[in-house]
Amino acid sequence: MKTERNILIAFLLNLFFAIFEFIGGSITGSISILSDSIHDLGDSLSIGCSYYFEKKSKRKPDNGYSYGYSRYSVIGSLFTTLILLIGSGIVIYESITRIFNPIDINYNGMIIFAIFGVIVNFIAAYVTHEGDSVNQKAVNIHMLEDVLGWIVVLIGAIIMRFTSFRLLDSLMSIGVAIFIFIEAIKNLLETMNIFLEKTPKDIDIDEIKEHILDIKEIKDIHHIHIWTLDGINNYATMHIVSNEDSHTIKEKVKEELHEHNIVHSTIEIESEDEECLDKECHVEQHYSSHHHHHH
Repeated sequence: MKTERNILIAFLLNLFFAIFEFIGGSITGSISILSDSIHDLGDSLSIGCSYYFEKKSKRKPDNGYSYGYSRYSVIGSLFTTLILLIGSGIVIYESITRIFNPIDINYNGMIIFAIFGVIVNFIAAYVTHEGDSVNQKAVNIHMLEDVLGWIVVLIGAIIMRFTSFRLLDSLMSIGVAIFIFIEAIKNLLETMNIFLEKTPKDIDIDEIKEHILDIKEIKDIHHIHIWTLDGINNYATMHIVSNEDSHTIKEKVKEELHEHNIVHSTIEIESEDEECLDKECHVEQHYSSHHHHHH
């Protein structure tokens, strides 16, 4: 609930702020303020999506979505990232054209706007700093970037006010844009890994196998799959070979998995003399002979 409320506050702050900045950038003629406004608009859109998806992702699993809705928040993060990539591309292009046709900037106005910018974004960053979803982290990173972006604009405005280094405005906005671009790419890769069912980065399958095989009643383990729904909750499935009572085995294995931050696991238990039909998990097996002739 808290996460949602924070996201909503951040959304409104950012939206008003993006409009305020756009006006400010136009009045002062500063492209670094204008580029910040594109960035902020991207943020507020993405936060709006995050809010919507975060709400949706809290819904309980049902027959339609047997895994629940938590991937929706990952889609939110994907959407945000794409907006930021496009936004920073536009900013870089604009700044480069500005280098060749410089225009006059009202530095005093720029300094005043930047001071406001630092304060408002600091408040927004403070409001969104607690929470644990990927979304919440993404939102908070944006907020921190905004604070940094504004500090950069403020310092730049002061320097330009006292020297005649007009290029600085364009250079700053290119710097900010490149920074956002890189962050966005990193975020994009993380999101893709979740969709590609990649093993979560804090999990080492070999280590887990070793620990499970250390349980003396367990003879073998195969078909181990570990994935994450949303970057926080990890799931696992596996086949365990053991002749012991399955109840005890499951308890021991689940205990081990909990230590590795795996919240939900499905365990198939086979006795030693049982032949696992797809022991090696070769894909082509599904087309091989023994699946075809049904008795």
